[in-house]
Amino acid sequence: MTGRRILTGRLEGFGASVFAEMTALAVRTGAVNLGQGFPDYDGPAEVLETAREQIAAGANQYPPGTGTADLRYAVSEHQQRFWGLTYDPDSEVLVTMGATEAIAAALLSMVETGDEVVVFEPLFDTYAACVSLAGGVLSPVTLRPDAEGRFTFDPGDLRRAVTPRAKIILLNSPHNPTGTVFTREELAQVAALAVEHDLIVVSDEVYEHLTFDGAVHVPIATLPGMWERTVTISSGGKSFNTTGWKIGWACAPAPLVNAVRMAKQLFTFAGGTPFQAAIARGLRLPDSYFTALADDLRAKRDLLDSALRGAGLVTHRVEGTYFLTADVRPLRPDGDGTAFCREMPGMCGVVAIPAGVLYTPSGEPSGRHLVRFAFCKQTATIEEASARLASLGSGARNETAMGR
Repeated sequence: MTGRRILTGRLEGFGASVFAEMTALAVRTGAVNLGQGFPDYDGPAEVLETAREQIAAGANQYPPGTGTADLRYAVSEHQQRFWGLTYDPDSEVLVTMGATEAIAAALLSMVETGDEVVVFEPLFDTYAACVSLAGGVLSPVTLRPDAEGRFTFDPGDLRRAVTPRAKIILLNSPHNPTGTVFTREELAQVAALAVEHDLIVVSDEVYEHLTFDGAVHVPIATLPGMWERTVTISSGGKSFNTTGWKIGWACAPAPLVNAVRMAKQLFTFAGGTPFQAAIARGLRLPDSYFTALADDLRAKRDLLDSALRGAGLVTHRVEGTYFLTADVRPLRPDGDGTAFCREMPGMCGVVAIPAGVLYTPSGEPSGRHLVRFAFCKQTATIEEASARLASLGSGARNETAMGR
């Protein structure tokens, strides 16, 4: 083996994912896995049937590099129908292999070495790696719970994060993992800084249809001065329970879409031909489908929230997404969420993700006591997890190794 350095320095610190560790722990212990955010049930029958029909009909080769016309037009129709946003399906919509590829391609195509990318933490774990690969530097804004348990940001922190070196604001709303749906007023503060400093906004909106309790998703591209500087990214995985299909898209003015395409074409070029037709079918489902989807997840959120509070944890307000965040300090006073997650399968047979790993090193103290649970599971799965969690409080109180 060569003595030369093998792994690029830009990937140092991005080792084995905690998601992989916790999934392996669930398999090894037989625990209920509420760690990773993927459903354990299928999506709408008509979407699945369309994929089967397309495979049987021979749609199994490369699609066009920008995506099939059917899906690009369906995405364009969807953006107009739900959000009032207009995109030319031939020049302003790009199909990608999931939203993550769209995010990576946007960053790799637009970030120069040393450019700063403003992010809100905790953050989806691939954001930091993508920024590093692009040669950029994270400029984090930490979200903290308010008096009602809703995570939000300090406007002063946001303004301080936008330095002369900033080029992009990487936004995620509805927000993973906190469950916050940024309000129009919060987004207006982001937009004002983007316009003032001539920044590009890359907006990850994969949970756009998963909002609860009257929270309203507002695409930042709908705000004044933002359409022309925003790359809006989403996917079919969360809306149609097809996370393994990896069909995503980016919508933006042609110059921005072309930049994303330049990087994207060097990764996968194109793929998922039969699934593109299926997701196009899903995007054209009636409003009642999307309403029922959110209602179902809200009920599961409530079921899990009740179980976690009953076990003695403090839960935070969740307005959207798949995830619920809990504070472990009532059961583990040292606030070590990572140790708590590693020990929880043995204590009660449930797996979750320590939220501390979703912060930058400077922000980690704000989240080390937090744990993320996924409720995008069958009701029976949530009920089984809830029954197991009932023993967590007494088990933790009797566990002398729990940071006492």
